[in-house]
Amino acid sequence: MELSAITGLMGVTRLNNLEELSLTGSLTKKDENVDGTLFDSILNSAIDNIKTTNSYLSDAEDEEIKFALGETENTHDLTIALQKASTALQYTVAIRDKFMEAYKELMQMQI
Repeated sequence: MELSAITGLMGVTRLNNLEELSLTGSLTKKDENVDGTLFDSILNSAIDNIKTTNSYLSDAEDEEIKFALGETENTHDLTIALQKASTALQYTVAIRDKFMEAYKELMQMQI
């Protein structure tokens, strides 16, 4: 898998100060080693992105409820919360689709 495909899977999280990507999958940064493997870092990044998406969706739902109950008349906050949630969900779905595409490609490889 190319580095561009890997960074595409990682999404917003970027590989800063990356010197080399070894065949074992470990990342080496300048002057320090990163504990864990590349898969571990991608998985943790994906989990963090899903938590963020869930947070945005919850915030949007809270704003909708406040607006519906008349507790707030500020449509600006409602619109921002809805747009954040929509963008985060679209991004999460795109990442999932790319991951599933890569998984299917790996499963079709013959050894």
